[in-house]
Amino acid sequence: MGRLDNRVAIITGGARGIGKATAQIFTREGAKVVIWDMLDAGEETAAELRAEGFTAEFMKVSVTDVPAIEAAAREVFERYGQIDILVNNAGITRDKSLLKMSYQEWAQVIDINLNGVFNCTKTVVPYMVEKQYGRIVCTSSVVGQTGNFGQTNYVATKSAIIGMVKTWAKELGKYNITANAVAPGFIKTDMTDLIPDDVRGQIVAGIPVKRMGLPEDIANAYLYLSSEEAGYVNGHTLSVNGGVA
Repeated sequence: MGRLDNRVAIITGGARGIGKATAQIFTREGAKVVIWDMLDAGEETAAELRAEGFTAEFMKVSVTDVPAIEAAAREVFERYGQIDILVNNAGITRDKSLLKMSYQEWAQVIDINLNGVFNCTKTVVPYMVEKQYGRIVCTSSVVGQTGNFGQTNYVATKSAIIGMVKTWAKELGKYNITANAVAPGFIKTDMTDLIPDDVRGQIVAGIPVKRMGLPEDIANAYLYLSSEEAGYVNGHTLSVNGGVA
């Protein structure tokens, strides 16, 4: 028995990194997974999972394109008869200090990291209401709790997500739908691989467990919040950061 047996999960940004790890863990726990991403690597991820005998598919969907989101959600529901889990994982960075950040860099991050979460959740929730069941899991960040130099746009979105899940918990709980967030710390991804070794070393030195997180560390948190065990966890932001204060 898997922890997500007979559940259908949509994972945004599921082509690689944390999203890919989530798709892998969810399918192994019994879920049928649909990856929404703009990267063609999403099809490679889905194909790998199908080769292992799991149910997984890729749909090329931008979280900023509401008509495309609506069409994709409708297709998922018609195919499987349910949408049980939405993991709002897609996100980007466009880091600059306030004095150097352009209006375009601000808007790009807001559109994907914040509007994208709203767009996908707004579209998927009615299907959850119809079935009187749902798990919404959104990606915040440790910097959404602490702030961070050079990330006005990113921090704004990740702080907002913490407030959004608290609000959705109050609005949607009566439909047996929970809404929670995960706040990752310093995670090993393609993005962090670009950080110079000396800077990365300084960051790791400040983490109590003395290592970077792995995508699987976050995916396991998503798994918990998407499972039956977390049915009474609602409006919460789970920090997964190795003990960073």
